[in-house]
Amino acid sequence: MTSQPTLTKPEEGPAGPGEPGPGLQAGLKNRHLSMIAIGGVIGAGLFVGSSSGIATAGPGILLSYALVGTLVVLVMRMLGEMSAANPTSGSFSAHADRAIGPWAGFTIGWLYWFFWVVVLAVEATAGAVILEGWIPAVPQWGWALIVMVVLTATNLVSVGSYGEFEFWFAGIKVVAIAAFIVVGGLAVFGLLPGADTDQAGLANLTEHGGFLPNGAGAILTGVLLVVFSFMGSEIPTLAAGESEDPQRAVTKATNSIIWRIGVFYLGSIFVVVALLPWDSQSIVDKGSYVAALDSLGIANAGQIMNFIVLTSVLSCLNSGLYTASRMAFSLGRRGDAPKAFARTTSQGVPRTAILVSVVFGFVAVFFNYEFPDSVFLFLVNSSGAVALFVWLVICLSQLRMRRIIEAEAPEKLVVRMWLFPYLTWVAAAVIVFVLGYMLTDTENNGRTTVLLSLLVAALVIVVALVKQRMTARKNVADKAVAEKG
Repeated sequence: MTSQPTLTKPEEGPAGPGEPGPGLQAGLKNRHLSMIAIGGVIGAGLFVGSSSGIATAGPGILLSYALVGTLVVLVMRMLGEMSAANPTSGSFSAHADRAIGPWAGFTIGWLYWFFWVVVLAVEATAGAVILEGWIPAVPQWGWALIVMVVLTATNLVSVGSYGEFEFWFAGIKVVAIAAFIVVGGLAVFGLLPGADTDQAGLANLTEHGGFLPNGAGAILTGVLLVVFSFMGSEIPTLAAGESEDPQRAVTKATNSIIWRIGVFYLGSIFVVVALLPWDSQSIVDKGSYVAALDSLGIANAGQIMNFIVLTSVLSCLNSGLYTASRMAFSLGRRGDAPKAFARTTSQGVPRTAILVSVVFGFVAVFFNYEFPDSVFLFLVNSSGAVALFVWLVICLSQLRMRRIIEAEAPEKLVVRMWLFPYLTWVAAAVIVFVLGYMLTDTENNGRTTVLLSLLVAALVIVVALVKQRMTARKNVADKAVAEKG
């Protein structure tokens, strides 16, 4: 009979066992975690990436968002079950380490870190484009540098300063998108005084070629275009380890994911496709949300949306740096990264992990300006499928962790996955199907993304297995020396 990994395996390292302990500190207030959970699901991709999905699937993009949203709800329910039972800075990487094996935790942890340091470059550049448009005296690279330095300083001060910045960034996003839904909803039903609503109406969902103007297959293509805008939903489970009440924070974030996706994603996209025809050229030229506001004759709609997008970019940068550094910290605690990554300041800040992450972010920014169509394109494509890899690992980890929790600490099952194990297997099968479908997608670069991401994943797995074998040999040698002594 094979032995089961234990539920309570600590993340040991230079900072000492356990969390927050002498390492990370509980500097995030409940209001911080609540807003991080709400805002984490609203990425900049929702504002700037939805136009391509609408152009591809028409009003049927609502089904694409609904399908991906349902998948995310299921995956986050699984992650919530494991994280509520054992909150940790490594989140799904630490769970995979215990449930599947050290090689799995090593692999998915480093892939996730890689994903976020590439995102740092993408978001810094996006923010710099907006800021240069407002103040052209500062070059684009200068704005990217300024943004990265400011948010690095914020993260280096304390986890509380990160939480406070993210509270306000996320708050602006939430208020803005809520206002957009209310104003747009009133316009759709002809209840907004003074607005130009000639194009608005529910008829936009069925006219102009119908609800599925490009056929049912466009729904799946739409899935590929929108799936990555949901990345970030898992951040509250990483941040929970530094909160006042980790179990409560995870439980609350998990239970609220349904209405957050329903309101912010489906609600806002519904308003966009109801305000103006899906095939309107303005959606492609201006972006879906700016075009929707412009269609109502709202003055300075473009600048208003630019401010909201900038806020989302800064939020994503802030959270990306935090998330990458905490994953690096967790890897360091488990011996899967240099020990320096696990060292913290007196304020509980993993300074080395933050600085190393931001240095790689700066390198990626440099590649974006110097080699955008070669090196940087490779970085973006090779990290593109990491979201799906993470979700698949969460599914596989939860299948085994449920049994471990039930056997060792059933009282910790305060969050339970619905219809276990059937829905877990369904979610895993859907993820595998999406990855397979991406291999057939040459028009939107899906095949390249999957193949390059698999290549990088394979390389990391090889490193993980070599490290695991070397560690096993060292343990055997140490044991032999101890027995002789």
